Amino acid sequence: MTPKDNVQKRLKADKLYQFLMAGGAVRGALVSGTSLVNTMRSAHDLGILETLTLGHACLGVALLVANLKGNDSLSMQIECSGPIKGLTADAGADGAIRGYLKQVPIPLKKPLEDFNLSPFFGAGFLTITRYLVDAKQPFSGRVELQHGNIGQDLAHYFHTSEQTPTSFSLSIQFDQDGKVIGAGGLFLQAMPGADEEVAGAMQEQVLALPSLGAYLAQGNDPEQLINDSFSLFKPEILDNKPILFLCRCNRKRLQTILMGLPISELDDILENGDFPLETRCHYCSREYNFNKKEIEKIRAGHLATN
Repeated sequence: MTPKDNVQKRLKADKLYQFLMAGGAVRGALVSGTSLVNTMRSAHDLGILETLTLGHACLGVALLVANLKGNDSLSMQIECSGPIKGLTADAGADGAIRGYLKQVPIPLKKPLEDFNLSPFFGAGFLTITRYLVDAKQPFSGRVELQHGNIGQDLAHYFHTSEQTPTSFSLSIQFDQDGKVIGAGGLFLQAMPGADEEVAGAMQEQVLALPSLGAYLAQGNDPEQLINDSFSLFKPEILDNKPILFLCRCNRKRLQTILMGLPISELDDILENGDFPLETRCHYCSREYNFNKKEIEKIRAGHLATN
């Protein structure tokens, strides 16, 4: 297999692996997400800093897919005072991931010296909202940002909001040209009643792991990492499923959003706007254009329903 073939194989092999360890006392998930991050980057035309930030968010919610069933979904929002301003990342039980940054590009006062994102977040909040098919309404939990590191702040969320010892590791590997060549994440969570010593040992093991991005960039097998790194805890891989960056936006949905605008804004668009009106989906940057007659029809529909 040539190096080019090996790269293509990695880019098409994004999966989420779910497993149990320590006799069921700990559950875990590992995501190989190189293609996910590259597709996300291409959709939004992102630089290194933006790719790192939104990439970590998408890997984080991809890991949380392991907690979803059927048509359930979840969303993670970060609102912050730093240059990042905030972000949103969504995940569905089917493995579809999408997200966007509020600020692109993220302003830099000096060249990026390392991959510490804390100064770019500042103070803020992390919110996770679950949309469960069987629930009457969405469930949301919110915590203050403590670390300016998405993996550590996700762990803080579970410790604070759900009182569950949890560890996250998120990693993206760039080559010398700034291209993403490996991306992955790991999630470990103690089950109710788990021994505190087991939970502590899990945390130590996570800290001792190699960089997942670098590991996957070398073409290594995710299942082998699980089995080798946690061999003392006898991991049992339960399932694996595809993960991908996918947005299900369409023209009709954008039209519905336009219909939800105040009538004064629609009037202003009709009077002063350039046509065709260009709109973009926040989640994937796909463009949808509407001509003047279509906006007039949307306005008429707005009046008919309000």
